[in-house]
Amino acid sequence: MVKLGRTIKLRLYPDTNQAEQFLAMRQEYQRVANIVSQWIFDHEFQLSWLKINHQLYKKLRQESSLNSQMVQSVFRTVVARYKTVQELMKQHPYRYKNEEKKWVQVPRNLDWLVKPIQFRRPQADLVRQSNYSFVDKMRQISITTLGKRTKLAFTDKGFEKYFTGDWKLGTAKLVHNRGKWFLHIGITKEVSDFDAKDNPTVVGIDRGLRFLVTAFDSKGKTLFFDGQKILLRRKGFLEIRRQLQSKGTKSAKKKLKRLAQRENRWMTDVNHWLAKTLVAVYGSHTLFVLEDLTNVTFNTDDLPKSLRNSHRSWAFFQLESFLTYKAQAIQSAVVKVNPAFTSQRCPKCGLVEKTNRHHETHEYWCTQCQYRCNDDRLGAMNIEMLGQDWLNGVKHPKIKKLTTAG
Repeated sequence: MVKLGRTIKLRLYPDTNQAEQFLAMRQEYQRVANIVSQWIFDHEFQLSWLKINHQLYKKLRQESSLNSQMVQSVFRTVVARYKTVQELMKQHPYRYKNEEKKWVQVPRNLDWLVKPIQFRRPQADLVRQSNYSFVDKMRQISITTLGKRTKLAFTDKGFEKYFTGDWKLGTAKLVHNRGKWFLHIGITKEVSDFDAKDNPTVVGIDRGLRFLVTAFDSKGKTLFFDGQKILLRRKGFLEIRRQLQSKGTKSAKKKLKRLAQRENRWMTDVNHWLAKTLVAVYGSHTLFVLEDLTNVTFNTDDLPKSLRNSHRSWAFFQLESFLTYKAQAIQSAVVKVNPAFTSQRCPKCGLVEKTNRHHETHEYWCTQCQYRCNDDRLGAMNIEMLGQDWLNGVKHPKIKKLTTAG
């Protein structure tokens, strides 16, 4: 069994007094979180909940107006943030060129932090039943404040289905955005695992911007998702950003911030649509194969200068994340493979030759066997082949550089 995770967002309707109580609680939660973060930083990054609880619980209960459950919630929140940063550091080691001009990677850990993690915005994480619960036959929600609990109305429009079935409600986050209050609740559900022995459909996915996604499946069919409109819209965002940056006024900076948020929401919508479409087209028992793009730099020679930054800033990892959890929900899976030579290998004779790919015409033309193909389709074909190798038991499939006929 695999555990699925989702977040449902409920709109809350507090009166003026309740809104003030929520704000006060979130500010106190933030203050205590920074105290705990400082203690972890000063004590060699001890992330044991038992040790933190033993050292800080009594002190914080005496000096803070947060109740017992909320103090415990702070401990969990701060520890979780440090563990997230720790994992990110492992995924992105420090890289530099040594005296021999060779790239060297140095693993990083929390010791690299020069100051404690700061909680810069008011926040509050609420534990199910202890800090929030549904009452009055699901017509109201009861939430902890610095004083007594308070009840208020809410709206679950669009998320009604998650309150039925096998979904389990977990910790919630109290959010204040543009004058409105929301409760973001994490939910989980267990579903059957992907079965690699069930003769799954294998789909190789090549990601880019000329085509956002090129998919090639084990039946020989290819799907292209055109990215030209995406490039044009990103160019529009870039031009507006440059105009605002040139002004440098306080008002322009505020507009820049809103523009960045709007662009991020738009990118998220596009990636959700792409992931949802791929899952809908190929269905259950599908193995989606992606390149591991960690530390990969895209070739942008075939793009105008004004759009070359788009390849570096498009949310490719976000698409991977969305596709992964959507695939899990229908007993499908995502596997990542080594990207080396996927755009250079001829799928017919196996020759690996960089010059066979012609960026100006978006074509691959093998000089050995004369095989010709769209270069994005060729990448997807090679990725699909690596997925077949993975199904056949190869743990880390990779294309070997073959420069003569095999």
